[in-house]
Amino acid sequence: MVLTKTRSPIRSNVGLKAVMAVTGIILVLFLIAHMLGNLKIFTGAEAFNHYAHWLRDLGTPLLAPGWYLWLQRTVLVVAVLAHIGAATMLALRSRAARPVGYAHRRKIHVNYAARTMRWGGVIILLFVIYHILDLTTGTLNPVGDAARPHSNVVADFAPERWPVTLFYTLAVVMLGFHLRHGAFSAFRSLGQQTPTGERLARTGALVFAVALTAGYLVVPFAVLTGLVR
Repeated sequence: MVLTKTRSPIRSNVGLKAVMAVTGIILVLFLIAHMLGNLKIFTGAEAFNHYAHWLRDLGTPLLAPGWYLWLQRTVLVVAVLAHIGAATMLALRSRAARPVGYAHRRKIHVNYAARTMRWGGVIILLFVIYHILDLTTGTLNPVGDAARPHSNVVADFAPERWPVTLFYTLAVVMLGFHLRHGAFSAFRSLGQQTPTGERLARTGALVFAVALTAGYLVVPFAVLTGLVR
């Protein structure tokens, strides 16, 4: 009898796409919630600080203060690693199954998209690391006081720290490209395969990506221009 090695369902192409879908949903929901929380800075320092302290106490008394945020960070790290891993495996399999290149125009389009996603992912990863050291641990923040979240944000995007704002902008724009690509793929996976459906999927993905990108960028530029002090 010859025993054949079976691949785990989660490592199949369908399984990997499911992993990407689930982790993508988790990350998008977090991005939306995080953006809405960031926008509370326009309600004033007291309200923003209260919101930040509320997040630290979320889950108490079942959880110790701050535990919810660390559980959330753990889930997000696992989701990001699983998302990247699944995307990498699918890309490698797609390349291996396609030894003959596409026509010139299609090849340029695919290579451009691949480079944008690849380098965008590197920029986003570097930004996440910096963001944690800046506004989570306070290590790189000029104020770095956990009791004054509003002051941390204002100090972070002060005019003299324009390179930080520039890096933040670049990372958020790259995130927007990722979201547009991911949302379009998700809409297509839901059956939008007709020409009209594809146009709607492209429009919906673009609107979603632009809205989230604008929601994240409005805060640093409000600080940079003095609208938020």
